[in-house]
Amino acid sequence: MAVRNQLIRRPPYAVWAVLADPSRYGEWVVGPSESTPLDTTWPATGSRLRYTVRLGPWSAEGVTTVRHQEPGRELELEAAFKALGTARILLQLRPWGEETLVVCDEHPLRGPGGTLHNPATEALLQLRHRGMLSRLARVVEGGHEGTARTGAGAAGARRTRARHA
Repeated sequence: MAVRNQLIRRPPYAVWAVLADPSRYGEWVVGPSESTPLDTTWPATGSRLRYTVRLGPWSAEGVTTVRHQEPGRELELEAAFKALGTARILLQLRPWGEETLVVCDEHPLRGPGGTLHNPATEALLQLRHRGMLSRLARVVEGGHEGTARTGAGAAGARRTRARHA
């Protein structure tokens, strides 16, 4: 089970604002090249988000469903990707003084991803989480400080916003 922590220099409500905005997932989630809300109630329990993963000319779609949420505290997701099965991702927001300790806990649930889960895939999840939580920190902290968005996260944000315009 891959568990990783990240201290974000903003209070939990600021982190939650980013998690609760489905148009911002392309800015901080590692893997998907774009995402589209399937329901207007995100992040209500049962709401869904469709995402696309691209590797060169190859692309595939998956769906992430909110399984549980406590506003400002927890967001538990089930990510379904046809080729790999499903995974549970829990993001917990813990007040840490004036800041937020984000705990990301992910593990495969069903399909080949669960069957083939081993130390090597666990190491890949740890690398993914390191990138994802670092990106989340930049998005949350940068949004507060008014810094410009740069890099792939900004491109993902532009693609997501363009589809909703």
